[in-house]
Amino acid sequence: MKRTLISVLLLCIGIAVSAQGYTNPIIRGFNPDPSVCRVEDDYYLVTSSFQYYPGVPLYHSKDLVNWEQIGHVLTRESQLYLKGANSNGGIYAPVIRHHNGRFYMITTNVSTVGNFIVTTDDIRGEWSDPIPVKVGGIDPSLFWDEDGKCWYTGSADGGILLCQIDPDTGEVLTTPKRVWDGTGGRWPEAPHIYKKDGWYYLMIAEGGTEFGHNETIARSRQIDGPYTSAPHNPILAHYKAATQDNPIQGVGHADIVQAHDGSWWLVCLGFRTQSGMHHLLGRETFLAPVRWDEGAWPVVNATGDIAISMNVPTLPLQPFEAKPARNEFDVPLGPEWSYLRNPDLSKYQIADGRLRIYGTAAGTDEAAVSPSFVCYRQTEHNFTAETCLKLGNADKAGMSIYMDHNGHYDISLTRKGGKTVIETVYRLGTITHKEEIPFKGNKVWLRLTGNPMQYQMWYSTDGKNFKSAGIGDTRYLSSETYGNFTGIMLGLWAQSASGKGYADFEYFEYNPM
Repeated sequence: MKRTLISVLLLCIGIAVSAQGYTNPIIRGFNPDPSVCRVEDDYYLVTSSFQYYPGVPLYHSKDLVNWEQIGHVLTRESQLYLKGANSNGGIYAPVIRHHNGRFYMITTNVSTVGNFIVTTDDIRGEWSDPIPVKVGGIDPSLFWDEDGKCWYTGSADGGILLCQIDPDTGEVLTTPKRVWDGTGGRWPEAPHIYKKDGWYYLMIAEGGTEFGHNETIARSRQIDGPYTSAPHNPILAHYKAATQDNPIQGVGHADIVQAHDGSWWLVCLGFRTQSGMHHLLGRETFLAPVRWDEGAWPVVNATGDIAISMNVPTLPLQPFEAKPARNEFDVPLGPEWSYLRNPDLSKYQIADGRLRIYGTAAGTDEAAVSPSFVCYRQTEHNFTAETCLKLGNADKAGMSIYMDHNGHYDISLTRKGGKTVIETVYRLGTITHKEEIPFKGNKVWLRLTGNPMQYQMWYSTDGKNFKSAGIGDTRYLSSETYGNFTGIMLGLWAQSASGKGYADFEYFEYNPM
């Protein structure tokens, strides 16, 4: 009996300390350029935000598989000036590190200040104002050596630069030195240094952040080189014959972390294809195991590729409670919501179970300032999103399938000549097409649906029976057709020429499928 009890206990312990398999991507929808760090058995990850505010989404995990967004790093205009930034501007490639009890995040605002650092001693609190780092280029990273010196790496002029800096002041202490140009792929970028078994490993991305993107690595006994390329480079790539049909493409821009159980893991960006060789969800965050034997080169997932379904051992899984699909606007908007550029937050009010948006003269075509527009990431190819709005004294209000100011599909309740209409707008670069459907009243239910081939816009007078208002081809908003660094956002917005008109949104419901 005692032996049986012991066996049962050992079995339970085994179940508690082991897990098998997970699904990629681990962070879905527009979340590119991931960087990760560990503090004991907690993991923190940041991604790029480009023209969106607040900046640099911040995630927390206990197992590297399940992630919860706990906020943003850049939450004040003094940290994040985005006026004039478009979808190819703003914040590029953040890196998060932890050293001597302090968190450091280094990134680039390509539209204004260039490279800078912010710090905090409380990961769930406020971060400092920017500390400029006067080294040109993009994709900065930080590495602390065993002697306490902090080293900066970044991408500039087709190569990787290295210099010593003071991370608390931004002072550059040594002349930047070009230490590696990669293996010959274009745009060597996203450098990270790791030290293991007496070697300095320099890992970078090459090939451009699109089809053909890949990850390479080199090493040296001295931090400033010379660096020798790994014989099996690239260590991660999906452009080879065996992986060209993989639904994940464009893998790269990776970061490596050692888990608290001693295992090694890599996070990277990639995108899921749809409608043939197109993608609209943006670059997402993926996870792969790494074998890194003593004195050896790291090997990613045994074969140098990743999959949607990863049948590999993991840390004990600790999922977070799923958020409800329906937001009744009874509490302030959570960190999953974003704005375009620097918003006037006084134009967004939550009270009495509704979100009131005061419009500005700027609409979804605006390229420089912030329209009255709040948005939520599309995370799956198949989805339904819905709201109910009441048009107050705004000129128009509605929903948007938004890639950027030059690429979006909109549906709105619009006042024209004393009447209201359901207006659909298709904006594709220099081409704009509009359609109108007569409508009586100032209250309407709007719905957006998506599949790999089409977006469709719907309206209803009762919230039950919906009529189609228009269909748009997904490919026209894709990065391959339209061109963009970001992914589709689902927006709620209002527009008012006077700047005083408003619309009320009663809820927002998003159901990925």
